[in-house]
Formats: sequence, structure tokens, C-alpha cells
Amino acid sequence: MSKTIRIGGASGYWGESMMATPQLLAVEGMDYLVYDFLAEITMSILARARAANPEAGYAGDFITGVLKPNLRQIAETKVKILTNAGGVNPHSCGAAARALIAEAGLDLKVAVISGDDLLEARDSFGEFKDMFSGQACPDTASLASVNAYLGGFPVAQALAGGADIVITGRSVDSAVTLGACIHAFDWQPHDLDKLAGGSLAGHIIECGPQASGGNFTDWKLAGDIANIGYPFIDIDGEGAFTCAKPEGTGGVVNVGTVSEQMVYEIGDPRAYLLPDVTCDFSQVSVTAVAENQVRVANAKGHKPPSQYKVCATYVDGFRAGTMMSFIGLEAAAKAKHFAEAAFSRARAVLRAHNLPDYSETSVEVIGDDSQFGQASRDPQAREVVLKIAAKHDMQAGAGALLKEISGMGLATPAGLSIFAGSRAKPSPVVRLFSFLLDKDKVDIALDIDGQTSAFTETMVEAPAPALAAQTPTPPSAAGTVEVPLVKLAWGRSGDKGNKANIGVIAREAAYLPYIWAALDEAALRARFGHFMDEGSALERFYLPGSHAMNILIEAALGGGGTSSLRNDPQGKAYAQILLDHPISIPQQLAETL
Repeated sequence: MSKTIRIGGASGYWGESMMATPQLLAVEGMDYLVYDFLAEITMSILARARAANPEAGYAGDFITGVLKPNLRQIAETKVKILTNAGGVNPHSCGAAARALIAEAGLDLKVAVISGDDLLEARDSFGEFKDMFSGQACPDTASLASVNAYLGGFPVAQALAGGADIVITGRSVDSAVTLGACIHAFDWQPHDLDKLAGGSLAGHIIECGPQASGGNFTDWKLAGDIANIGYPFIDIDGEGAFTCAKPEGTGGVVNVGTVSEQMVYEIGDPRAYLLPDVTCDFSQVSVTAVAENQVRVANAKGHKPPSQYKVCATYVDGFRAGTMMSFIGLEAAAKAKHFAEAAFSRARAVLRAHNLPDYSETSVEVIGDDSQFGQASRDPQAREVVLKIAAKHDMQAGAGALLKEISGMGLATPAGLSIFAGSRAKPSPVVRLFSFLLDKDKVDIALDIDGQTSAFTETMVEAPAPALAAQTPTPPSAAGTVEVPLVKLAWGRSGDKGNKANIGVIAREAAYLPYIWAALDEAALRARFGHFMDEGSALERFYLPGSHAMNILIEAALGGGGTSSLRNDPQGKAYAQILLDHPISIPQQLAETL
């Protein structure tokens, strides 16, 4: 058994560039490449594709962009390929992969893991409540996709069966990486700390170049992002690993890039729930060991949940929206006036056709600090972008807004400009319904080139962890000056359904007490209150191992990425909104910046 294995993170979403595969295949000693293609909105799109064509419903980019141009090199290097590209139709994806292999005359085994797709059982879920909101299940006939999030042990079983390419349906994003580790190191279900380390490794590389300079606070350090290097990890049998990128590529791997990815979309860092383990990342250390090499260690694991998370998607009306620019003096006022008139005209059309009003509307003026709420600096911009959108129960109602916006082109305040193109069209509002399902209700199966077997989940008995709240030592308040947060910290934000997740990592351990004191609940509510529903809860979590804090804000995304009308429905810019927040630090400390 080797002391370490090397795993490359080659894809973070469906639609990403396909440049990673040849780049990572050229790295000496590569053992596995992992590809993440799925998100909740992706599952809904794939479900609609399968409804129209029973052979569709998987990420076709995996076949055409990954396997077809690289299959011979994959065979020659003996690198194993692990992916969730199967979407809602992993067997069709597997068949397409096998056809390519046969056409090329190669000897590669393909494993397909299925069982996550629970759509045929949807009528049995009518009594379930949403695990986040407590809302009742919608009409089960309206559910377009229902998928359990599987873990890494089925992937490991497929590898043990001799698979060269493993294709799953819905699994947690880190499962393919963890499956490689389980197989290589013979980890068992009770090896909880090791499983947490492997899961963290998967979490670091699951978003591709976000760990190697993409979406990084210090973006200039990433250099040539046209040639950005995709990350790979060397992980040992204890679950500690080093993250790096290929030589001669753009991007950067440093404590900031890796730490930002670690806190990305994890909620409570002491209890990050996955099918195979409950992870505690609060004590994880992130240390630079060489240029573009970062060592990550000390993840802790606890008893995994006894249930799988299940996400269902369903259509709930329609949304419509568009963007246009206004240029010149009073640009923001002109944009707002245009939006008011557009809604007035559209509502007149609705009344004339006996249609109800819009269930939700949204007007955001980008360039007028609309995203900053109370922190707005009233820029009086001379060029802005108006984003105007609405939801309606009927497609015709949503379309009425778009038609009236288009029809006002000659009645607008001066300065309207639009890039030429076709008129926007209404699209379905896709909502999520998430619930927990006992693991024994999910039948997982493997098919390795016609050899089928079942996967049996092993239940782990272990004590529940004590999640004691921790906070940094209160800072000194004498002789302070204010500096913007970005001078002291990196930040990364994203979504957990309708929750916003903001990670803040101190550049130096000494800065964190001052950051924690300044970013209290009152300050965060003042900064993000314009995004939050009334009564939204807000939590802060302390990660002493990486000198970081994680912020979780409920009901702050207008319904979340699949249904929100917001310009930023997934909270991707929330950290940027926070990074100019003033932090009081001692004058002596400020002089060292």
C-alpha cells in the first residue's frame, strides 16, 4: 500500500471548462481524477431532459469533453476517473462511456452506482416536512426529481471491483475523493477521523480552481487565470494532505486559497454532516510548506447521520427578468423610474386579463450600491445596470412584464442602452424540498460492466460529540484605529439552500479577536439586513485551528439559487460586501500592516 495517493480536482460544476483533464493527466504520479458536475438546479434541468428523452439526464460534457478526447491517455496512464456525471440517469451515462471505450478498442471497466434516484417512490414522501423550513411536502405528483445524497463507500466498492471509471448519480460532492481514499487505505466505517480528513480533501478540490486562486480575495496573486492550474492533493493514510497545482500553470495555492475553500458553504464547522461521517473542521491547521504547496491536517470525525439527505425539486410558477444599463447624470434615478413604470404597465395588463398580481418582484440597481444596504456610500454613479424581475403563477403573467419592458424602449428616461439580442423569456421557478430518509430505505446497487452487486451500509456506533461554543479571547480596546476587514482577512461566501454562508479567515492569528469583536450580530445584521427575511436567525462559529470564523444567515437569499429573483441568488458576493467593514485594531498593530 502506498504512503500517499494523488487525486486531481478536474471539475466543479456542469459547464466548467474542460481544460483540467489533460493538465492533470500530465502530472507525474496522478492516481485519480475526480469530477463534480451536480447542483440542485442541475438535477432539475437533467430531470426535465430525461422526461423529454429517456436516454438523457446526465452531464454530456463528461462524455464529449472528458472521455472522448482523453480516453487513450487515461488508459495509458492508468489514472482512475471518478464522477457524479450520471445525474438522474447514471446507467445511460455508463452506456455512453462503454460505447466510447469499445469504439477505441480499449480495456477499461466502467462502474455505475445507482439507487440515489427516488422519483418512482415520490408518492410515499407526502407526509415529510422540509428539514430546514418545516413546510409540508408539495403535491408529490409535481416533484421532478428526488435524489438521496450518497457517500464514498459505494465508490470504494466499485474500485475494489476493478473499475477504472466510476459514475454515480447524486452523491455529496466530496464522496468521489473520499471513495478513492477508502479504497487505497482500506479505511473502515469506524475510522472517523480519517474519513473526516478524506472528506475535507474532497471538499478542498471539489470546486476545481477555487482552491488554486479562483474566486480568491487577493485575486491579483492568481496571475494568469486563463491558464489557471487545477488543484491536486497528496493524501496519506491518516487523512492529512498537501494541496498543490501543476507546475507552469497560472493561479496560486496558499493558506488563503485553501482556507477560503475550507470554510466555503459548510454551515457549522464543528458538525458538517456527510453520509459517512460528521466532520469537525474547527481545529484544522492550514500551513504553507513550499511555494504553491499547503499542508492540511487535524480534521476530526464523529458518528455519521443515520439518514440520507434527500433533495426534491418541483416547479412553482414562473419567473421573468432582464438587465439593462442607464448612462448619464441621475442614472440610478432614471433606472428606478423606468422599473416603476414597467411594473405599472405590466400590472395593468394582468388586471385586463383577470390575472393575479405578481407574487414577488425585485428591482436592483447595480452600480448604485444596491447590494450594500446600510453600508451604501451613495455613489451617484453615472452608469448603472438595472435588474428587474418578478414571479407569477402563470407563464403569461411573467411574460407580460418582459413584453412591457421591451415596449417602453421609446418612452424611457434618457440613457437606456441594451446589448442587442433576443427578448428574455419566462422560466420555471424551481424550488427545493429537502428531507431526511433512513438509510435502509435507499437501495444502492453497482453495475461493473454487467456484473451487478448491492451495497450495504454499515451503521457506526459512536458517542455524539460535545459541541461546546468557543470564542476568541476578547481584544484590547486601548488606542485603536479603524482599518477595512480586507487588510486583516480573506473571505469567501456561498449558499446552503436559502442560507448565506460567509467564511472569514484572519491573515494572522493576532487579528482574529478584533475581527470577531467587530463582526458581532448587530454589525452583521446592519450589513446584511436588507437581504434577510424578518426573523432570520444568524449564527457565528469560531475555527481556532485556522484562525477563522464562519457566519450562517438563514433566509437571506430570497429562496436560494433555484428560485430567487436576486442578482446574487447564491450569496457569492456577500464576503465582498463585508470586506470593507471597519475593524478597530490597536495603532501599534495597524503600523505592521
